[in-house]
Amino acid sequence: MSFEDVIGQEDIRERLLKMVSEDHVPHALMLCGPTGCGKKALAIALGCELIKHSTCRPAAEASMFGMFDDAPASQELVPDANNMAMLAKLEHPDLHFTYPTIKTPSMGSEHQPVSSDFAREWHELLMTNGPYFSFNQWMEAIGAANQQAIITGGESDELSRKLSLKSSQGGYKVSIVWLPERMNLTSANKLLKLLEEPPRRTVFILVSEAPDQLLETIRSRTQRIDVKPISTDAIEQALIGRRAIDADNAHRIARVANGSWNKAIEALNADNENSEFLELFILLMRLAYQRKVKELKAWADNVSAFGREKQRRMLTYFLSQVRENFMYNFHTAELNYQTKDEEEFSRNFARFINEANVVEISEQMELAMRQIGQNANPRIVFFDLAMQIIVLLIQK
Repeated sequence: MSFEDVIGQEDIRERLLKMVSEDHVPHALMLCGPTGCGKKALAIALGCELIKHSTCRPAAEASMFGMFDDAPASQELVPDANNMAMLAKLEHPDLHFTYPTIKTPSMGSEHQPVSSDFAREWHELLMTNGPYFSFNQWMEAIGAANQQAIITGGESDELSRKLSLKSSQGGYKVSIVWLPERMNLTSANKLLKLLEEPPRRTVFILVSEAPDQLLETIRSRTQRIDVKPISTDAIEQALIGRRAIDADNAHRIARVANGSWNKAIEALNADNENSEFLELFILLMRLAYQRKVKELKAWADNVSAFGREKQRRMLTYFLSQVRENFMYNFHTAELNYQTKDEEEFSRNFARFINEANVVEISEQMELAMRQIGQNANPRIVFFDLAMQIIVLLIQK
């Protein structure tokens, strides 16, 4: 993994590379930004670059080890071949990953889940998807249902033990903590102690989507770098260059992605979750307009069978479509961020979402989302939402 694998973010790439080349990397960094902006990719690239840079050998010594058959007898520093091979597979012993985990039925009652329990799933996801994957994809990879994934105190103990060991290759040890806001209080306090008294030649890189949820004492001991959404042009060029997408579709997908490479990749998959949500949104609106109460009850029963996290993602998608349909009425392409299928539906439906009801419909969906988060009965929540949509569509 190198900085060449990062989509866009040229300014931050240059800033991080300069830190490495000048040996001015702080002992704790925190990369913050929305899902899909590439902060995890930047963190892994930085970690690999630090280890590579700190384990370079003189060219003459490298030649002795057979790295370069014709290497000149000079003091020029060159990367170590073994390190490069391990970093390419993200299997370097000095590169440590920490991430949220769940407790599986096979674990003992006293066992606190740690990242190493799911090392195989983590590595497979990185090798298959690269560093651009979401928390939801991670939850699917580890077989989570409705469990809450956290970083436990046991994980902090394990990390402290690993980092107390001497670097295997004589260079930096790098600890990448993905979603530190999911640490429980015990874990957070133990990580704070590590940040206050870091092991020698150790760099912590926190990758956060909600830094305000972290302890203030942790935030104060890290150098924060805010990673903005990826530019539309960078996503468009990456789709053309890396995925061989034609220019027109690449432009449309890049706009819909709204700065997230994750969303851009999802849009390429005809069977992605948003396609399912679009069908459910269309069905809800059509049945509500036709006032088919019996069919709406069946619709509510169907979506109530989803897990709560999926229900919240669905409602988030519904909210975005309410916004897009309202904006469609202005007939200004620059204001709309829709796929071809979404736009096809909006062409006939958008007029039913207008100044008279757009705020109320949005409020009803936000209320449903809060209720789902509070563990309300989903059948009641979604059927009530459907009934409210009937009333609000009449106001057109």
